[in-house]
Amino acid sequence: MEHQPLRHIRDIADVETLPPLRKEALLEGRRARLERFAEILERDPGRSFVTLEEIEFVPRKLRGAIRADNSPLSFAYADPVLRASGLAGDTFGDARSFFELSTGEAHHLLCSCVNGRTVKAGPTAKRLHRLATRRPGLWLAYGCAAGFVALPGAMYLFG
Repeated sequence: MEHQPLRHIRDIADVETLPPLRKEALLEGRRARLERFAEILERDPGRSFVTLEEIEFVPRKLRGAIRADNSPLSFAYADPVLRASGLAGDTFGDARSFFELSTGEAHHLLCSCVNGRTVKAGPTAKRLHRLATRRPGLWLAYGCAAGFVALPGAMYLFG
């Protein structure tokens, strides 16, 4: 491959330069990042992506490096806003870290055992919206409330 200055390349190809992203365009927090991922998938809801092969059978130490060409993660990594916001790559580990996903959430979203060999962008975007609006602390609060309600009854029964 030969290195050529940009002015020479413009003569033989259509070259676009993107303006640098403004600081306010960068995404802060899990919800904003997941919503952006869903937004870019919704632009072409019928597009098919390859899922990641049998994540659960890969040793834990190697799971972070799992990737596939034409996966939802490679599509996310191609987005300049997600990359500028800190998405480091298109691997399972990069996605878990950047989008703040648990192993179970990432597995449900990306694995072939749940979704089959391919997945459409539209349903994946819907899953991302659900993940973005989920409040994990809410289930803990419900569990604590149920425990406090059940405690007097348990004390009465088991005295």
